[in-house]
Amino acid sequence: MSERRPAVAFVMVTLLIDVIGIGLIIPILPILVGEFTASREAQANWYGWIAAAYGATQFLCAPLLGALSDRFGRRPLLLVGIAGLGATFLVAALAQSLGLILLARVLGGGLSANFAVAQAYVADVTTPEKRTQSLGMLGAMFGIGFVLGPMLGGLLGHVALRLPLYAAAGMCVLNWLYGLLVLPESLSGERRRPFALARANPLAALSGVGRLQGVGGLVVALAFNMFPQLMLQFTWVLYTTFKFGWGPRETGFSLFVVGVVAVIVQGGLLGRLISALGERRLILAGLLSGALAYAGYGLATQGWMMYVLICCNFLAFASAVALQGIVSKAAGADAQGRTMGALASLNSLLGIPAPIISNTILGEVSHLAASDWRVGAPFFLCSALQALAFVVAWRHFAARRGAAVGSDEAPPLPLGRGGWGERGR
Repeated sequence: MSERRPAVAFVMVTLLIDVIGIGLIIPILPILVGEFTASREAQANWYGWIAAAYGATQFLCAPLLGALSDRFGRRPLLLVGIAGLGATFLVAALAQSLGLILLARVLGGGLSANFAVAQAYVADVTTPEKRTQSLGMLGAMFGIGFVLGPMLGGLLGHVALRLPLYAAAGMCVLNWLYGLLVLPESLSGERRRPFALARANPLAALSGVGRLQGVGGLVVALAFNMFPQLMLQFTWVLYTTFKFGWGPRETGFSLFVVGVVAVIVQGGLLGRLISALGERRLILAGLLSGALAYAGYGLATQGWMMYVLICCNFLAFASAVALQGIVSKAAGADAQGRTMGALASLNSLLGIPAPIISNTILGEVSHLAASDWRVGAPFFLCSALQALAFVVAWRHFAARRGAAVGSDEAPPLPLGRGGWGERGR
């Protein structure tokens, strides 16, 4: 193995297969939870806690896996993570109780934190001049995986509810074999360092947010922007099932449309939108658009309306990236990794309470008729939080009009999911 030269393409394929496997189960997991519950309210509440447990272990384990890979190398950690993740999919597929599903997701959350190891692998094998571009490609693989995964999962789930879990386990087997036979190690022995518990502290990464100067208001706005995105992500499947009678096929296709819009906007239109509107106006327009779209999701009376809202809300997919771009520029050139890691940690941390809050609210209104406007309560809260993000960002820009931090010259950041987050549940 050591004779093969490490290359970004190797880990790109590994991550793509990994993310498709994770995305496969998104349209069916909330429905599977319903097989073991007596009511819609219990289904929503249980799914909220299961999603939160997944997020918690993902948040806790990402820095731990990164630190372990510094000691033992990237390849062993990737292989262990892929094999373990496949095992959790198989356990969930065979589970006959909520306890086993919860256990599988807890373990799966920790093992899916392999993205941090993949980032470290890319950093190992690229020069500083090409690192940002390569990390952008890594983000693109992540985005493509979450475009394809939910769609395939929805189609397979329409055939048999647990089939996507078996398919995800099979993807992990293929990925593990690929890693074993093809993926070389990227971290040479002399570059490895002893394991240090301090580097495995998940809260330490958040300290990077506190070091940023002059963008405190935008960090707050970013948090208020992230939180409703995560709430939406974790209620989408159950909400559309309760209100429109959608099944895995319909929810999977809707998530595919979200991914396509994100790819078009962030991969093709972002630069043009920044040139036309400037970063500040783009951010404010996107936040306002998002607030209106959330309210629209809650008030929609027909399923086709959700697709119209997704497409009309394209500015939100651009504004999320532009907002991160301004925050990134507030950090020095030598602190970009720490800053983006801090933002990723913030997103992970918010992903713990988001599914609990959103699904608890959904559970409280799940007994109402589908035509009752109150069924959209989770999205009305999302709309209010997004509106608050708009107010905070507007006040920040008004106070710092003309400041260098708000310059409209930042390049687009690597591709992401914008208004929908990037983590599989």
